Amino acid sequence: MKVIIAAGGTGGHINPALAIADKLKQELSDTDILFIGCPDGLEARLVQRAGYAFSPVKMAGIQRRLNLKSIKRNVKAAYYYMNAGRQVRKIFAEFSPDLVIGTGGYVTGTVLKCAVKAGIKTAIHESNSLPGVSVKMLCGKADLVMVGSEDAVKHLKNCKKCVVTGNPLRSEIKIVSREEARKQLGLPDCMTILSVGGSQGAVHINEAVAQLMQWEQKKGNINHIHGFGKHGHDTFNGLLQKSGVNTDDPHFRIREYIDNMYTCMCAADLIITRAGAMTLTELTAVGRASLLIPYPYAAENHQYYNALTLQKANAGRIIKDEELSGQKLIDEINEFCNNPSLLELMSENAARLAGKDASDKILREIIELCGLSD
Repeated sequence: MKVIIAAGGTGGHINPALAIADKLKQELSDTDILFIGCPDGLEARLVQRAGYAFSPVKMAGIQRRLNLKSIKRNVKAAYYYMNAGRQVRKIFAEFSPDLVIGTGGYVTGTVLKCAVKAGIKTAIHESNSLPGVSVKMLCGKADLVMVGSEDAVKHLKNCKKCVVTGNPLRSEIKIVSREEARKQLGLPDCMTILSVGGSQGAVHINEAVAQLMQWEQKKGNINHIHGFGKHGHDTFNGLLQKSGVNTDDPHFRIREYIDNMYTCMCAADLIITRAGAMTLTELTAVGRASLLIPYPYAAENHQYYNALTLQKANAGRIIKDEELSGQKLIDEINEFCNNPSLLELMSENAARLAGKDASDKILREIIELCGLSD
C-alpha cells in the first residue's frame, strides 16, 4: 500500500502524523509512505529526522488580521496556492497513492482537495477539540474523519464517517512512579510542580512562575521543575534574581529546554502548561492534574477548547492568559497544598481521558477503509 500524509505548521499536526506513519510501518511493513509539507516548515525537519520521505510544496496560511503586512502575506499565500495544486497532482502521478491522510494545517487543505478530485481514498485525523478550518471544510468530502475527543464531533457536520480514536503518541510513554521519577531527577520526595511555556508566548508564564517560585521557596518542601524556553534565556534568571530566588535550591530544576519531559511529568503532582492537543494527550497518558493557560493567539482560540475538555472532566483548570499572574498561581497551588485529595482526584480524572489504544483504533479504521482486512 502507498500512503501520502499531509501535515504541517505545528507539532500538534505533525506528531500525530508521525505516530500514524510509525504504526503503519510497524503493522503493515510493506507500506510505502511519503509526506507532503512546506519546505521551510517544522514538518520538513521532523519528518526527515524520523526517516520518512518528504516532498516539499511551498504553501502559506492566510492571515486574519487586516494590516499591510498581513495583506502582503496573503497575496503571497494566494500565489503559492495557485501553484501548489499542480505540484501536488504531479506528486500523485509519480507516487500513485492508495490513500491520502491529512492531520491538519493549511497543507492538509490543498493535498486533500486534490486527492478527493482524483478519486483517491482520503482520511483525516484532527487532534484538537475545536477542528481547524481545513478539517471543517473537508470533513464532508473525506472518506474517513478521525478525532481526538468527543468534543470535536459537534463541530463537524455531514461527515461520511466520523470516529473518535483519541490522539496517537509516537511511542509508549514509560510511566514510572512519582517516587522513582523524583529519584531519577535527584529531587526530594515531596509535592512537585512542572511548568513549561514553550517558545511562543512564554514570557507571561515565566513572569508568573518567577513569583510562584519565590513563594514556594519561602513555604518550603515544594519541588519545581521549570522550562523557560529559548526566548526566556536572557530574562528568566533575571526575574528570579529580582525576586530573591536561590537558583541553587535543591528543590528547583530550572532549564531552557526539558529533554526528559516524560520523566519530569511522572515526577510531578501538577503540571502548568499551554494547551496544545498533543501536550494534553501526554498529560492524560501520564495521568496528571494541570493548570492550563491556553495560548491566546492560537488559530480560532483552539487551545481554549482543548483545555475545556479537561476542565469539564475536572482533570484540569483553565487560567486565561490575561488573568495569569504570580498571585493567581500561588492561590491555586496553595489550595492544592491544603487539599491534596483534590489533586489526586484530578489526576485520576485525567487518566480516565487517556486514549491508550489510539494508534490501534486508527490502524483498524485505515485497514477497513482500504479493504485490507481478511
